[in-house]
Amino acid sequence: MDERPYTKTELMICVAARLFQDGTTAFIGTGIPMLAAMLATKTVAPSLVPVFEFGGTGAILEKLPRAVGESRTFHKGLVASGICDTMETAARGFIDYGFLGGAQIDCYGNLNSTTIGDHDHPKARLPGSGGGNDVGSLCWMTVAIMQHDKRRFVPQVDFVTTPGYLTGPGAREAAGLPRGSRPINVVSTLALMDYDPQTCRMRLAATHPGVAVEEVVANTGFDLIVPDKVGVNEPPSPEELRLLREEIDPERFYI
Repeated sequence: MDERPYTKTELMICVAARLFQDGTTAFIGTGIPMLAAMLATKTVAPSLVPVFEFGGTGAILEKLPRAVGESRTFHKGLVASGICDTMETAARGFIDYGFLGGAQIDCYGNLNSTTIGDHDHPKARLPGSGGGNDVGSLCWMTVAIMQHDKRRFVPQVDFVTTPGYLTGPGAREAAGLPRGSRPINVVSTLALMDYDPQTCRMRLAATHPGVAVEEVVANTGFDLIVPDKVGVNEPPSPEELRLLREEIDPERFYI
Protein backbone atom coordinates (compact mmCIF):
# COMPACT_ATOMS: atom_id res chain seq x y z
CA MET A 1 0.00 0.00 0.00
CA ASP A 2 1.23 3.50 -0.85
CA GLU A 3 1.71 5.24 2.48
CA ARG A 4 2.94 8.58 1.13
CA PRO A 5 0.88 11.56 2.36
CA TYR A 6 0.22 12.68 -1.22
CA THR A 7 -1.02 11.17 -4.48
CA LYS A 8 0.82 10.83 -7.79
CA THR A 9 -1.47 13.48 -9.23
CA GLU A 10 -0.66 15.93 -6.45
CA LEU A 11 3.05 15.30 -6.97
CA MET A 12 2.75 15.91 -10.74
CA ILE A 13 0.90 19.16 -10.12
CA CYS A 14 3.57 20.39 -7.70
CA VAL A 15 6.47 19.47 -9.99
CA ALA A 16 4.74 21.17 -12.93
CA ALA A 17 3.92 24.29 -10.89
CA ARG A 18 7.57 24.77 -9.99
CA LEU A 19 8.43 25.03 -13.70
CA PHE A 20 6.49 28.29 -14.12
CA GLN A 21 8.55 31.48 -14.04
CA ASP A 22 7.20 34.64 -12.51
CA GLY A 23 6.25 37.46 -14.87
CA THR A 24 5.75 35.18 -17.88
CA THR A 25 2.74 34.29 -20.01
CA ALA A 26 1.50 30.69 -20.13
CA PHE A 27 -1.08 28.98 -22.32
CA ILE A 28 -3.04 26.72 -19.97
CA GLY A 29 -4.92 23.58 -21.00
CA THR A 30 -7.72 21.74 -19.22
CA GLY A 31 -7.09 19.59 -16.15
CA ILE A 32 -3.75 19.28 -14.38
CA PRO A 33 -2.23 22.32 -16.18
CA MET A 34 -4.96 24.47 -14.61
CA LEU A 35 -4.20 23.23 -11.11
CA ALA A 36 -0.47 23.69 -11.70
CA ALA A 37 -1.03 27.26 -12.89
CA MET A 38 -3.18 28.08 -9.87
CA LEU A 39 -0.60 26.61 -7.52
CA ALA A 40 2.17 28.57 -9.26
CA THR A 41 0.31 31.87 -8.82
CA LYS A 42 0.04 31.15 -5.09
CA THR A 43 3.70 30.16 -4.72
CA VAL A 44 6.55 30.64 -7.23
CA ALA A 45 4.90 32.85 -9.85
CA PRO A 46 2.45 35.39 -8.38
CA SER A 47 2.73 37.58 -11.49
CA LEU A 48 2.06 34.76 -13.96
CA VAL A 49 -0.30 35.74 -16.80
CA PRO A 50 -2.44 32.70 -17.67
CA VAL A 51 -3.86 32.54 -21.20
CA PHE A 52 -6.83 30.35 -22.08
CA GLU A 53 -7.84 29.16 -25.53
CA PHE A 54 -11.20 30.91 -25.71
CA GLY A 55 -9.89 34.38 -24.96
CA GLY A 56 -9.36 34.79 -21.24
CA THR A 57 -6.00 36.45 -20.53
CA GLY A 58 -4.61 37.33 -17.12
CA ALA A 59 -7.55 35.99 -15.10
CA ILE A 60 -7.28 35.94 -11.31
CA LEU A 61 -7.76 32.23 -10.65
CA GLU A 62 -9.69 32.35 -7.41
CA LYS A 63 -11.74 29.25 -8.28
CA LEU A 64 -10.71 26.30 -10.42
CA PRO A 65 -11.99 26.48 -14.02
CA ARG A 66 -13.53 23.28 -15.34
CA ALA A 67 -12.90 24.14 -19.01
CA VAL A 68 -10.85 26.58 -21.08
CA GLY A 69 -13.90 28.62 -22.11
CA GLU A 70 -15.89 28.97 -18.91
CA SER A 71 -16.39 32.22 -16.99
CA ARG A 72 -13.66 31.58 -14.42
CA THR A 73 -11.01 31.85 -17.17
CA PHE A 74 -12.08 35.49 -17.60
CA HIS A 75 -12.49 36.39 -13.91
CA LYS A 76 -10.96 39.84 -13.21
CA GLY A 77 -8.77 39.29 -16.28
CA LEU A 78 -6.71 41.70 -18.34
CA VAL A 79 -8.44 40.78 -21.61
CA ALA A 80 -11.68 39.05 -22.55
CA SER A 81 -11.57 38.37 -26.27
CA GLY A 82 -11.86 35.18 -28.32
CA ILE A 83 -10.02 32.23 -29.73
CA CYS A 84 -8.78 34.04 -32.86
CA ASP A 85 -7.17 36.80 -30.78
CA THR A 86 -5.55 34.25 -28.48
CA MET A 87 -4.04 32.26 -31.34
CA GLU A 88 -2.85 35.45 -33.01
CA THR A 89 -1.17 36.46 -29.75
CA ALA A 90 0.73 33.16 -29.79
CA ALA A 91 1.59 33.56 -33.48
CA ARG A 92 3.05 37.00 -32.75
CA GLY A 93 5.37 35.46 -30.17
CA PHE A 94 3.81 36.86 -26.99
CA ILE A 95 3.18 33.59 -25.11
CA ASP A 96 6.15 32.08 -23.31
CA TYR A 97 4.91 28.71 -22.08
CA GLY A 98 2.41 26.10 -23.18
CA PHE A 99 1.26 23.32 -20.84
CA LEU A 100 -0.36 20.33 -22.57
CA GLY A 101 -1.37 16.71 -22.17
CA GLY A 102 -1.66 13.87 -24.67
CA ALA A 103 -2.29 10.17 -25.16
CA GLN A 104 1.14 9.47 -26.68
CA ILE A 105 4.56 11.11 -26.72
CA ASP A 106 7.75 10.05 -28.50
CA CYS A 107 11.45 10.66 -27.88
CA TYR A 108 11.33 14.02 -29.72
CA GLY A 109 8.38 15.31 -27.71
CA ASN A 110 5.77 14.97 -30.44
CA LEU A 111 2.31 14.55 -28.88
CA ASN A 112 -0.69 12.64 -30.14
CA SER A 113 -4.23 13.42 -29.00
CA THR A 114 -5.99 12.51 -32.27
CA THR A 115 -6.07 8.76 -32.99
CA ILE A 116 -4.62 5.47 -31.81
CA GLY A 117 -3.71 3.34 -34.81
CA ASP A 118 -4.16 4.29 -38.46
CA HIS A 119 -5.79 7.70 -38.87
CA ASP A 120 -8.45 6.51 -41.33
CA HIS A 121 -9.14 3.21 -39.54
CA PRO A 122 -8.21 3.94 -35.91
CA LYS A 123 -8.42 1.63 -32.93
CA ALA A 124 -9.60 4.65 -30.95
CA ARG A 125 -10.60 8.18 -31.86
CA LEU A 126 -9.32 10.73 -29.33
CA PRO A 127 -10.55 14.27 -28.58
CA GLY A 128 -8.27 15.84 -31.20
CA SER A 129 -6.10 18.91 -31.30
CA GLY A 130 -8.19 21.75 -29.97
CA GLY A 131 -5.46 24.34 -29.54
CA GLY A 132 -2.75 21.72 -29.05
CA ASN A 133 -1.13 22.20 -32.43
CA ASP A 134 -1.06 25.98 -32.05
CA VAL A 135 0.38 25.79 -28.55
CA GLY A 136 3.17 23.39 -29.50
CA SER A 137 3.91 25.26 -32.70
CA LEU A 138 3.84 28.85 -31.48
CA CYS A 139 4.60 29.07 -27.75
CA TRP A 140 8.29 29.45 -27.06
CA MET A 141 8.48 26.60 -24.53
CA THR A 142 6.15 23.63 -24.15
CA VAL A 143 5.69 21.31 -21.18
CA ALA A 144 3.83 17.98 -21.49
CA ILE A 145 2.08 16.48 -18.47
CA MET A 146 1.01 12.83 -18.69
CA GLN A 147 0.85 9.31 -17.30
CA HIS A 148 4.05 7.28 -17.72
CA ASP A 149 3.91 3.84 -19.33
CA LYS A 150 4.94 2.17 -22.58
CA ARG A 151 1.53 2.71 -24.17
CA ARG A 152 2.03 6.46 -23.89
CA PHE A 153 5.82 6.85 -24.20
CA VAL A 154 6.16 5.26 -27.65
CA PRO A 155 8.90 4.99 -30.31
CA GLN A 156 6.74 6.96 -32.76
CA VAL A 157 3.37 8.60 -32.18
CA ASP A 158 0.53 7.32 -34.34
CA PHE A 159 -0.37 10.89 -35.30
CA VAL A 160 1.49 14.16 -34.71
CA THR A 161 -1.15 16.38 -33.16
CA THR A 162 1.36 18.69 -31.48
CA PRO A 163 4.89 19.05 -32.86
CA GLY A 164 7.83 18.56 -30.56
CA TYR A 165 11.22 18.42 -32.25
CA LEU A 166 9.53 16.43 -35.07
CA THR A 167 12.36 14.23 -36.40
CA GLY A 168 15.27 15.84 -34.58
CA PRO A 169 17.65 18.82 -34.79
CA GLY A 170 16.57 21.48 -37.28
CA ALA A 171 13.26 19.80 -38.16
CA ARG A 172 11.05 22.42 -36.51
CA GLU A 173 12.75 25.24 -38.37
CA ALA A 174 12.59 23.31 -41.65
CA ALA A 175 8.84 22.91 -41.13
CA GLY A 176 8.48 26.69 -40.77
CA LEU A 177 7.99 26.85 -37.00
CA PRO A 178 9.51 29.79 -35.07
CA ARG A 179 13.24 29.44 -34.52
CA GLY A 180 13.89 28.88 -30.81
CA SER A 181 10.45 27.50 -30.00
CA ARG A 182 10.66 24.01 -28.51
CA PRO A 183 9.46 21.46 -25.98
CA ILE A 184 11.43 21.77 -22.75
CA ASN A 185 10.01 19.32 -20.19
CA VAL A 186 7.77 16.33 -19.60
CA VAL A 187 6.21 15.85 -16.18
CA SER A 188 5.00 12.28 -15.74
CA THR A 189 3.73 10.11 -12.93
CA LEU A 190 7.29 8.76 -12.52
CA ALA A 191 9.73 11.54 -13.31
CA LEU A 192 10.70 14.87 -14.81
CA MET A 193 12.29 14.77 -18.26
CA ASP A 194 14.02 17.37 -20.41
CA TYR A 195 15.71 17.18 -23.83
CA ASP A 196 19.34 16.74 -24.83
CA PRO A 197 20.37 19.98 -26.63
CA GLN A 198 22.49 18.18 -29.24
CA THR A 199 20.19 15.33 -30.27
CA CYS A 200 16.81 16.82 -29.18
CA ARG A 201 15.95 13.43 -27.65
CA MET A 202 14.19 13.08 -24.33
CA ARG A 203 16.43 12.83 -21.29
CA LEU A 204 15.73 11.84 -17.70
CA ALA A 205 16.25 14.85 -15.42
CA ALA A 206 14.87 13.72 -12.06
CA THR A 207 12.87 10.84 -10.67
CA HIS A 208 10.00 11.26 -8.24
CA PRO A 209 10.60 10.25 -4.61
CA GLY A 210 10.73 6.48 -4.26
CA VAL A 211 11.02 5.86 -8.02
CA ALA A 212 14.15 4.13 -9.32
CA VAL A 213 15.79 5.05 -12.62
CA GLU A 214 15.23 1.47 -13.77
CA GLU A 215 11.46 1.83 -13.25
CA VAL A 216 11.36 4.90 -15.49
CA VAL A 217 13.41 3.16 -18.19
CA ALA A 218 11.26 0.01 -18.01
CA ASN A 219 8.08 2.06 -18.56
CA THR A 220 9.45 4.00 -21.54
CA GLY A 221 8.98 2.56 -25.02
CA PHE A 222 12.09 4.16 -26.50
CA ASP A 223 15.72 4.63 -25.50
CA LEU A 224 15.54 7.35 -22.89
CA ILE A 225 18.78 9.23 -22.35
CA VAL A 226 19.97 8.62 -18.78
CA PRO A 227 22.80 10.94 -17.66
CA ASP A 228 25.41 9.96 -15.09
CA LYS A 229 23.66 12.06 -12.46
CA VAL A 230 19.87 11.97 -12.12
CA GLY A 231 18.17 14.23 -9.59
CA VAL A 232 15.21 13.52 -7.33
CA ASN A 233 12.22 15.85 -7.27
CA GLU A 234 11.22 17.38 -3.97
CA PRO A 235 7.95 15.95 -2.60
CA PRO A 236 4.99 18.29 -2.17
CA SER A 237 5.44 20.57 0.81
CA PRO A 238 2.75 20.79 3.50
CA GLU A 239 1.85 24.26 2.20
CA GLU A 240 1.55 23.07 -1.41
CA LEU A 241 -0.76 20.27 -0.29
CA ARG A 242 -2.83 22.65 1.82
CA LEU A 243 -3.27 25.00 -1.13
CA LEU A 244 -4.23 22.17 -3.46
CA ARG A 245 -6.70 20.54 -1.09
CA GLU A 246 -8.25 23.56 0.63
CA GLU A 247 -8.08 26.41 -1.89
CA ILE A 248 -7.49 25.10 -5.41
CA ASP A 249 -9.50 21.87 -5.63
CA PRO A 250 -11.45 21.46 -2.36
CA GLU A 251 -14.12 19.45 -4.18
CA ARG A 252 -11.41 17.00 -5.34
CA PHE A 253 -12.52 17.36 -8.94
CA TYR A 254 -9.03 16.42 -10.19
CA ILE A 255 -6.93 15.44 -7.17
